[in-house]
Amino acid sequence: MKNRIYIKDLKEQVGKEVVIAGWVDVRRDQGKMVFFDMRDMTGKMQCVTLPIHPEAIIQAKEIRPEWVIEVKGMVNKRTDKNANGNVEIEVLNIEVLNKAETLPFDISTDTSGVNEETRLAYRYLDLRSERMQKNIRMRSEFVKKVREFLFSKMFVEIETPLLTESTPEGSRDFVVPSRLNPGNFYALPQSPQQYKQLLMVGGMERYFQIARAMRDEDLRADRGFEHTQVDLEMSFVEMPDVMNMVEEIMTTVVESMGFTIKQKPFPRITYKDAMEKYGADKFDMRTEEDKKNNVLAYAWVVNFPFFEKTDDGKWTFTHNPFSMPIPEHIEWLMKGENIENILTTQYDLVCNGYEAGGGSIRANKPEILKATYKVMGYSEEEIEDRIGHMLKAFKYGVPPHGGIALGVERNLMNLTNESYLREVVAFPMTRGGKTAVMNAPKPLEEKQLKELNIKIGK
Repeated sequence: MKNRIYIKDLKEQVGKEVVIAGWVDVRRDQGKMVFFDMRDMTGKMQCVTLPIHPEAIIQAKEIRPEWVIEVKGMVNKRTDKNANGNVEIEVLNIEVLNKAETLPFDISTDTSGVNEETRLAYRYLDLRSERMQKNIRMRSEFVKKVREFLFSKMFVEIETPLLTESTPEGSRDFVVPSRLNPGNFYALPQSPQQYKQLLMVGGMERYFQIARAMRDEDLRADRGFEHTQVDLEMSFVEMPDVMNMVEEIMTTVVESMGFTIKQKPFPRITYKDAMEKYGADKFDMRTEEDKKNNVLAYAWVVNFPFFEKTDDGKWTFTHNPFSMPIPEHIEWLMKGENIENILTTQYDLVCNGYEAGGGSIRANKPEILKATYKVMGYSEEEIEDRIGHMLKAFKYGVPPHGGIALGVERNLMNLTNESYLREVVAFPMTRGGKTAVMNAPKPLEEKQLKELNIKIGK
């Protein structure tokens, strides 16, 4: 829009004629004069129509809240103080760009009390509310600052595939049918785990991406089908190297955003001690005063058991099968001994009762990765089918490496002090797994099913 000025910049335009554009926030008709507040993405501004501009008064009497308008006017000083540099707009002309019907709920106040289905059906309106604007913009700021920090440390941003191979380990996959290969399916990534390790094989040394990950898990307050993670991997590192880097990331980013960290360096506690002291490996170390002041209490949890028993008595991994045991337990893993006592190089970052991130030093030798799968009861053929590509890659000179995934939503929940993931996501799922605004999941048309060679059973 030609010559448009953002509201935040109006204090520098006193005495000048300007054009602003945005939404009508509130309107107050006082007969001979009409006042209304306008807002754009940078703030709000009071606009006033004076008797000396009768045409502007007629225009102002027509407008309603949430109409999108363009206003031409003079920037004048105000005698009373406000948050916008003590200025207001003396309206000369109003152009209506788009009218709005009455909204289905009030967005001028906190919308968290509005029925969830209604909020998500009209999420684009919910996003106009002050709290949601703040949350989503803070999410953008967090990701931006993390990205800038990683670039300053020689990390390379690399995207990994969204269509990949289904693996039975871990959570349930979301699968995608292949039209070109009838009866075969891709899987959407639960994480870029194997690809980022292959990037270490490829000599990238320091990788990151703001990665989308999909898991078909039961939904809860802090977990959805989709999430975003700051995913990173580093070569030629040991546990303290990765943990110190992540600690520097979080400290630099959140303090630059105005937050206070309870304790630095972050306390480090073993899994065993965490379970004994807090009864969980995700805990909140804040006092009531800390909570009141939105202090961030970070801590590391280390020395996790590598394996745990399944319901049918077999061994499975606690975090992921690509981790390295702690050095003194490698021999146990290779011999398949003392399985219940093997500890892994896993490190979880917890904050204010949530898991903010998790990672490990990875197995970088084929025999170690193979031994892990043997402990879990896989045959030679099954191992080759599951991770043959990783074993093959590991034969060609792989540096020691490790990394972490930091959950964007979990970290934003801590920064915004929100209790639900949906409050820090633009278009979250409903509790029943339905998409916001759009109608999914829904049946495919018969033509699509035929193209994919799929038949739906009754």
